[in-house]
Amino acid sequence: MSSTTTSSGPLARPGRDRLLDALRDGVRAYDLARPMFIGMPQSPNHPAYWHTLPRRHGDRTRSDGGSAANDMLVMGTHVGTHIDALAHVSHNGLLHGGVDAVEAGAGGVYADHGVHTIEPMVRRGVLLDIPALRGDECCPPGYEITPADLEAAERRQGTEIGEGDVVLIRSGWGRHFNDPDTRTYTGGESGVPGISEAGARLLAARRVHAAGADTIAFERLAPGQGHSVLPAHRVLLVESGIYIIETLALEEIAEQRVYEFTFVLTPLPLYGATGSPVRPLALVGDDRPGTGRADG
Repeated sequence: MSSTTTSSGPLARPGRDRLLDALRDGVRAYDLARPMFIGMPQSPNHPAYWHTLPRRHGDRTRSDGGSAANDMLVMGTHVGTHIDALAHVSHNGLLHGGVDAVEAGAGGVYADHGVHTIEPMVRRGVLLDIPALRGDECCPPGYEITPADLEAAERRQGTEIGEGDVVLIRSGWGRHFNDPDTRTYTGGESGVPGISEAGARLLAARRVHAAGADTIAFERLAPGQGHSVLPAHRVLLVESGIYIIETLALEEIAEQRVYEFTFVLTPLPLYGATGSPVRPLALVGDDRPGTGRADG
């Protein structure tokens, strides 16, 4: 089960941090990250995920009988659920803010636009559930989620996007993440639903902090074209300085109709990297019996 419930220990007292009071009352956490495993679907543009055990239990045993296992990971930073830093995409040789992309990467790191510069996010999150709006389980392959779709989802849910929010767009395509044929999720021939340049410009006009989706490349991939053009990446990362989160697990919060929540995300502090794996959470107050500590 991907959601958990937590509560605090001591009862509230004068001067106590208000966040601890919220924990006492009960908080439900929804895990928005995909499990990572060898062979999972991913963009062909990035190094694949690989996990191995250099040492297994029993390979070496201490004199007291103790043994330890350890791991080694090899992977790109844009594999699985991850965030794009502003260093990830350039346009006409420039990064966000008009910075020369080649000069910015001198020495093999992006000191000013790397993922280490993304501050931990604790912000209002909004889910826009497009299949629910359409009355479908999933948007069709290659479907363009338009500004009209985004605004209609806002009205239907009563969740208007505000400045500084993190907006998560559900297309329903995440249902294909565990398909035996990984090409279904990546949609090379069929295409993948998502916003295009017009939808990205709406988000930029609302001055959101970050935007995410349940798909491999966040934005619409036209049938048969793959990642050949990514205009929403240009609008958000290069022109607007808005971070992009991809390959999110949004099925559970959509099923529970959790459309507004506290969004928590922290990238790994990979100095100078263009992205990072992440495990974002959607936090909501949980008033079910037994989830908080009773007074008295």
